[in-house]
Amino acid sequence: MFILGINAYHGDAAAAIVHDGQLVAAAEEERFNRKKHCAGFPSAAIRWCLEAAQARLEDIDHIAISRNPSAHLHKKILYSLKRIGKLSGVIGDRLANAARVRDIPKALSEALGVPLPIRAQFHNVEHHKAHMASCFYVSPFERAAILSIDGFGDFISTMWGVGDGTRMTVLGQVEYPHSVGIVYTATSQYLGFPKYGDEGKVMGLAPYGKVRYLEQFRDIVRTDGKAGFSLNLDYFLHHTEGVTMTWDEGSPTIGRIFSPKFEETFGPARTAGEPLAAKHEDIAASLQARLEEVSFHVLRELHKRTQLDTLCLAGGVAFNSVMNGKILLHTPFRQLYVQPAAGDAGTAVGACYYVHNAILEQPRSYIMASAYTGPEFSNTEIAAVLKGAGVAWKELSDAELTRLAAQSIADGKIVGWFQGRMEFGPRALGNRSILVDPRRAEMKDILNARIKKREPFRPFAPSVLEEQVGDFFEQTHPSPDMLMVYQIKEEKQKLIPAVTHVDGSGRLQTVARCTNPRYHQLITDFQALTGIPVVLNTSFNEDEPVVCGPQDALNCFLRTRMDVLFLGNCMVESQPSGSRREP
Repeated sequence: MFILGINAYHGDAAAAIVHDGQLVAAAEEERFNRKKHCAGFPSAAIRWCLEAAQARLEDIDHIAISRNPSAHLHKKILYSLKRIGKLSGVIGDRLANAARVRDIPKALSEALGVPLPIRAQFHNVEHHKAHMASCFYVSPFERAAILSIDGFGDFISTMWGVGDGTRMTVLGQVEYPHSVGIVYTATSQYLGFPKYGDEGKVMGLAPYGKVRYLEQFRDIVRTDGKAGFSLNLDYFLHHTEGVTMTWDEGSPTIGRIFSPKFEETFGPARTAGEPLAAKHEDIAASLQARLEEVSFHVLRELHKRTQLDTLCLAGGVAFNSVMNGKILLHTPFRQLYVQPAAGDAGTAVGACYYVHNAILEQPRSYIMASAYTGPEFSNTEIAAVLKGAGVAWKELSDAELTRLAAQSIADGKIVGWFQGRMEFGPRALGNRSILVDPRRAEMKDILNARIKKREPFRPFAPSVLEEQVGDFFEQTHPSPDMLMVYQIKEEKQKLIPAVTHVDGSGRLQTVARCTNPRYHQLITDFQALTGIPVVLNTSFNEDEPVVCGPQDALNCFLRTRMDVLFLGNCMVESQPSGSRREP
């Protein structure tokens, strides 16, 4: 049985395909069309998923869409009728978007050249139920508490519940217009970071500041005596004037969310590109502190209700790795699973498993132990790209590959590392990565300025051998998908300064031999040379989506000033010596 999952007409459009309960493939549309956070219909991702599964659309039994325009419809209507004058234009846009979601069969027919009607049975899965399914049904837990927390989807911002086998029960939710995701986005806009996805920049800025505005943020978002929270809506525009959004084939955009009350409280908003002041850092620090307070409140109440020590987490706020890294320290939960594509892309996977497990009541048989679900390319395909580009290259054995890559890193070179299946989700996890020596403090500034072309305050991640994480970090709970920030042991910080953030923390990736043997071997070889079982890992891109195919990787390598590129078993040097040029 084949199930195709689709996240469409929403941020991070994506597709996934499940065959007899096993996830065969999952990928974001942005990786194929090279438009960041692409929000249209994931035509290319769907075509690739079908190809990976060796299936045609006619072979698909069920198609699951991670939106349900009919969910909470009466609440949407009542809310809109009360504000019809001010929200008429926005309501029209939302209705048009909902119509496109309902017309997925037509979009599939046009994208794949398949006549209507389509044989598969279609299912609309409510947004947050898809999020919850995306983390619970693929987790290693038979029973777990579940929290989905993000901006908005299907009129809900936060949903919590419990999973038990193939059953998932919703215990509570927070409805529009209240959302901690909206608070983070609005504050990011106020701080001069207006682009879709810029919230991560504010998380990186927060450790530079002092928590001086906590009481103001406690007024902005308020917890109640139960598991929920509410916003002081005086600070926002989305509930009265609406917010313009574009969910077309390009990168999504979101209009201004914060109201004049923000500027009355904190002063004039920062414009993009304006120098950052201590006040901006302090606002970011206070925002982060309040997010953690509210989230831990919700989680403590959820634990009281479920009495379970296992937690599954999804939604856009689940990308806040600083918060994630503190959950086991500040709540009663003892085991945590965060889906690698915790944001909206991951709902394509969640919709599949909601149909497979909750609707069809099929037994659970798959654990998503890694994010390596995207396209991969053979050495033959890679060599053809290099030959076509006329670049010089060497072919290496497996042992030579990791040894030479480790030596290049130890020598202070910037290494492009393109291997195996592409990662699903925003983090590069050792298959589409740029790697450098974490012992060299200057590497942080070099990468930000020379390769990534981004703000100098943004940190980089350490990839550490799983079996040695306790030697360098204060916590040892596995973090295979780079979704946790832990404190680096004080005596180790001076050994890996390039990945040690200003507050002594690091957003780590624990690397296991069983999930990525080649990357594990590279770090092992680096340790043999340096004594350090850690490399600096950042995504293989330059202000664009993470590279997908070898041509993308070569293009990025050639237009930046990386030193060495390892594509499969092929090595390309920026100034080749002794390499051969293929005819």
